[in-house]
Amino acid sequence: MSRRKIFVLSVLSFIAPVTSAQSFQPGNLIVSRTVYVGNAGTVTVGQALPGGGHAVADGSFPNVFKNETADPSFGVTSPIFIDQLTTAGSLVNSRAIDSTLITSSFASKSELAINVSTDRSSISFVGYAAPANTLDVSNSNTAAVFDPTNPVASTYARAIGQINLATGALQVTDINAYSGNNGRAAVLANGRYYLVGNAGNGSGNGTTLSQLSDDTGVQSISANASGNTTAVGAAQGTFGATTGYQRGFSLAQLPDQANPSQHYAADKTGKDDNFRGETIFNNTLYVTKGSGSNGVNSVYQVGAAGALANGGSIDQAAVTILPGFNTLSEKVAESSTNPIATPHPFGIWFGDASTIFVADEGDGVRLGVAGKSTVFAGLQEWKLGNGMWSLFQTFQGGLVGQTYTPDGLTWQVEEDGLRNITGEVDADGSFTIFGTTSTVSNESTHDLGADPNELVSIRIGANSTASNTFFNVLDTSVAGQRFGGVAVAPIPEPASGALVLLGLTAVFVARRGKRPQTVAWCEPGDHAGPSLSRSIGMDGHRPS
Repeated sequence: MSRRKIFVLSVLSFIAPVTSAQSFQPGNLIVSRTVYVGNAGTVTVGQALPGGGHAVADGSFPNVFKNETADPSFGVTSPIFIDQLTTAGSLVNSRAIDSTLITSSFASKSELAINVSTDRSSISFVGYAAPANTLDVSNSNTAAVFDPTNPVASTYARAIGQINLATGALQVTDINAYSGNNGRAAVLANGRYYLVGNAGNGSGNGTTLSQLSDDTGVQSISANASGNTTAVGAAQGTFGATTGYQRGFSLAQLPDQANPSQHYAADKTGKDDNFRGETIFNNTLYVTKGSGSNGVNSVYQVGAAGALANGGSIDQAAVTILPGFNTLSEKVAESSTNPIATPHPFGIWFGDASTIFVADEGDGVRLGVAGKSTVFAGLQEWKLGNGMWSLFQTFQGGLVGQTYTPDGLTWQVEEDGLRNITGEVDADGSFTIFGTTSTVSNESTHDLGADPNELVSIRIGANSTASNTFFNVLDTSVAGQRFGGVAVAPIPEPASGALVLLGLTAVFVARRGKRPQTVAWCEPGDHAGPSLSRSIGMDGHRPS
């Protein structure tokens, strides 16, 4: 047995009144943001890249992301910021997350969703246990599954960040899920994190693919644990097969729409559960799939309705498409002989038990390229009737097709749809939805995820239609920055006492074995991040 030295660092513990420690004002928006902080020296032209090939551009933004043409796994880890804004878009404060504990990745646009815990006490998001300006971490291996065929040979843990909404304390937990790819979202329920993401970046045999399948889709782990997660979805197919072994949903469960008497052929092992968005409503977990050429782009239910009530769990649960949502195989839809436009769902939010709002990020086809479809892009409103969901209307006005040229870029950016969303029910029963946008652009050599996006809102009432209701822009990121997720700070559960004790202990283990750990947020101006500023800059400051 290997021996590891464990070092314990005692950090200040303190007692503070709940009222003075309130970090977020209920009703305000909480928005995640990541900032590219590399410079010309981060990458040098000609250097060998971790995912293969040699750099064609240095580390200066925005040309650094042209290196994806040489290295399809190219990415650069970047610091995370959490902004608090009013629902009108006015900045309240902005705080840096310690990048020695957790980072995101530029230009992985599917990351940094924010979810409020079911007890309304915290928010959570997913990143990496890697320092800023590290290359290709989003496609690295994890300790759970080392894939020898992955062109990125490095190993980094994924990490869950949890922020206490009353105190601002940050807890970071390293996990081994999503080897070869990225975690997208985490939500805390009943003391467990439920996560979504994707795994795999190589061409391994059936055994390796099956190990990766056990490492993808919906995963769970106790909030007090770290390391290996548990696959939530029930096993489909045979472990070791190159096709059909899925954890949760399998395409082979569905009738082939062209041949209803037959089911679809099994997909590549591990790729049907490439989930991106998630939410919990009425004690039920829902997830979305909207990318990749396998499986079905649709909205899914995980486990039985209400399974998370009264402390329940959903391990080994069935993962099924909600009745009425898309069931067409993406492989069939993308057929070169007869391509069919399909939805690309991302974030989801329930207005009530019979109304779902689905964010569709669009098809990702670059601005000016033939074949682009906007049929599904934007905000879809679905209604439930007689046990079946139906698409009621799709809101695109003021969003889809809007173009602009951000400061610092030489190309045009176009809004393509929405990624993460949240909402609130207004006093008159209408719904206000807040979302972060997806983008495409007309420059063909850089990663589209590097383009800055916007924070938008839309109010939908009883008389709202797709033709008379429009999105409002609340905030626009600048070049080198990107918004990730958005949440509404909830009204907290009643406090049981007047004082909260924060015990802050960091355990340092050789080879980053320091999970989970809790640290206090620094106020703007302290050492953990840049001071609050309304000037535009590449140092993480918020634009005015």
